[in-house]
Amino acid sequence: MNAWRDAWFDFGDAAYMNVAAQGPMPRVAVRAVQQALEWKKFPQLIPDDTYFGLPDRVRASLAKILGVQASDIAITTGTSSGLAAIASGLEWEPDDEVLIAKGEFPAHFAAFVPLAQAGKLRVKIVEPRGRFIDADDFIERIGPRTRLVSASLVRFDNAVRLDSARVAAACHQRQALIAVDIAQCAGAMPMDAASLGADFLTGSAYKWLLGPYGTGFLWVRPEHIAQMRASPFYWMAVDGAAEFHTLPAGNFQLAPGARRWDSPETASFFNLAALDASLQFLLGLGVATVWEHIQRLIAEIIARMPLDRCVLASPAHADSRGPYICIAARKQENTPLLYDRLRDAGVFVSLREGALRIAPHLYNSERDIDRLLSVLAV
Repeated sequence: MNAWRDAWFDFGDAAYMNVAAQGPMPRVAVRAVQQALEWKKFPQLIPDDTYFGLPDRVRASLAKILGVQASDIAITTGTSSGLAAIASGLEWEPDDEVLIAKGEFPAHFAAFVPLAQAGKLRVKIVEPRGRFIDADDFIERIGPRTRLVSASLVRFDNAVRLDSARVAAACHQRQALIAVDIAQCAGAMPMDAASLGADFLTGSAYKWLLGPYGTGFLWVRPEHIAQMRASPFYWMAVDGAAEFHTLPAGNFQLAPGARRWDSPETASFFNLAALDASLQFLLGLGVATVWEHIQRLIAEIIARMPLDRCVLASPAHADSRGPYICIAARKQENTPLLYDRLRDAGVFVSLREGALRIAPHLYNSERDIDRLLSVLAV
């Protein structure tokens, strides 16, 4: 425990359990930023391989975490840019349907609703039949015109985990695709693309992957890459871009793989040097280590939650939720008051959709849980 805590800077008197909003960068990542600042301060120090080598190192680390090939990963600025690439890359017919769950994170709507308003596709809202959305809710809405399901693996507002493999199987039976947003679990939950059944994985790297704000990724199943639009694209996605002085003007050929969806100025080294360090750090720890520790802390919260004052706003079973938990006051109007009292007591969580979203990490301990529960019990 001490070794894990020492990997981050001292939080002082704060108990920070808000990784689902912003993951704190470990010391190694901050040192990488400081080194990158020196590169810009003295540009002669910038290593020759920074522009191509740095993004490819990030790709390789993400590939290990996601269980995919590095060449099928694009480096983006977050989940939204990945969803936007999917929306702009697929060929649409006006009757094509995109299924999005009610209450889903706004990035999903922002990617597809403008296309629906332009008459290029239709957005269908999937309503949960029970308290939480589940695979059957999506499967029942998949029809002959369904082209894509766009869904979070772990919901931002209640930590519900989707059985994406079941939804993917139903999609593929109808020749539909599934884009899975893994922003709220990549780096905190062991996973691989094959077991998720996804055609696309997109996420932010500034939460559980502990990178800087403005970093993210898009993975595209390799058989889809050549069938999707890729323009406009950053020039470093051109085949042979490393020898840019020899590229013939107007005769660019895209390199194989997903780098065609890389964000421009991909090797923005203030961000990517830190992300590279955070990913190496996380791989050294092991995602399973993070997951097991988080689950122990969450189980402690559930076991000791003051039931006379609070209710669980997430699924009770660990297999049905992601790497955090949501709690609400028994009287809904008191939940914001609990949030304010926690902040005043130095306990930092999120207030999301009328619930407290509690997202700890390896640096948190039972002592932090004690502080949280002591405020909730008053």
